[in-house]
Amino acid sequence: MSRAGERRTGEGRIRRAVRESVSGLPRAFWWLWLSTLVNRLGAFVATFMALYLTLDRGYSASYAGLVAALLGLGGVVSSIGAGVMTDRLGRRPTLLVAQSSTAVTVAALGFVEHPVAIAGVAFLVGMASNASRPAVQAMMADIVRPEDRVRAFSLNYWAINLGFAVSAAGAGFVAEYSYLAGFLAEAAMTLICAILVFVKLPESRPVRTAQEKAAEPEVGLGSVLRDGRFMAVVGLSFLVALIFQQGAVGLPVAMGQAGFTPADYGMALAVNGVLIVALQIPVTRFIEHRDPRRLLVLSSLVAGYGFGLTAFAGSVGVFALTVCVWTLAEIVNAPTQTSLVVSLSPTHGRGRYQGMYTLSWSAAALIAPLMSGFMIDRYGADWLWAGCAVVGTVAAVGYWVVMRGPAADVKDTPAPTMAPAPTPTDEVAA
Repeated sequence: MSRAGERRTGEGRIRRAVRESVSGLPRAFWWLWLSTLVNRLGAFVATFMALYLTLDRGYSASYAGLVAALLGLGGVVSSIGAGVMTDRLGRRPTLLVAQSSTAVTVAALGFVEHPVAIAGVAFLVGMASNASRPAVQAMMADIVRPEDRVRAFSLNYWAINLGFAVSAAGAGFVAEYSYLAGFLAEAAMTLICAILVFVKLPESRPVRTAQEKAAEPEVGLGSVLRDGRFMAVVGLSFLVALIFQQGAVGLPVAMGQAGFTPADYGMALAVNGVLIVALQIPVTRFIEHRDPRRLLVLSSLVAGYGFGLTAFAGSVGVFALTVCVWTLAEIVNAPTQTSLVVSLSPTHGRGRYQGMYTLSWSAAALIAPLMSGFMIDRYGADWLWAGCAVVGTVAAVGYWVVMRGPAADVKDTPAPTMAPAPTPTDEVAA
């Protein structure tokens, strides 16, 4: 075959792979996906908040750390409440309240000046911005068929990282012009997301029949806490999240102490976003029908030992290589873990279950900075990286044990039909 023929064959395979990656998903999913992308494209505040407080406002690094912790604490507080709202009020109302509140509080954060006011509004921003996560994940589980969920969650995760990569690149330019412009831009983008939800997304919460109410008791928070297998998965998710959080909290501190510049850290971490954008979809095609237990065990080990390898890094190139290792674990873990949570959740309790799962990541975001700071100050960075390897091993063993049960333990049911029912045109053509 000629080179031109080989090139056409390769292009044909790529087009076919892309079609297979996006085909068969309902139109409502793509509006939800677009809402996620727009939201992350406007995520300026998380990128430049520390610089805004220290350089523009003149506050100390300790105060900036306190504000970051309050943002995380707000997410912890709202996780459970948002899950309950998702089940009681519905996915759509919860999204509208969360995104509208986020737009208002982010805009307000750009105007307040007193340190107590900044801290208080930052806490509200953390609450509002995190409240949409259980609703998004529950709605996605409602409208996507079980066999397509790993692919759908992977595409959503890809949108999150693509949007964040673009917003992170643009945040520096926005900050040079005006920090206030960054706050207002994020508020505007979040408001656009709320409008998309209001105009394009019908409610997807399954409606319970009288027979279902009689046969299946209501799912409360107590039901979630008594679900031993699910709570074990939440605990393991917390351990894995602790590891991945070190890319944002432990790694920059360790590199700084080793004499590397912020630019060096930025170059090393940029590999994470580039690999996720480039590999998330093709890797998902490879893993979506494979044993989730093996995937979660493997990704936990690779994440833990990927960060463990950081102890041997002595150059920016080697740091970037370790980022490559744990990024591959992240690509596999994120959609697999989210799909597992859905499969373990009863249909009429998805909001509460997703809220508890979101809590594991919010708690990790709150605790990881404290843990990394303590470990580095008291014992040195090498002990932090060794600890990551140990935590990854513990998580891997935990997944292997927890997921040994029979398939009958899984509570998932086929995705219900939304109201109004979708038409054949609601599917993306293959």
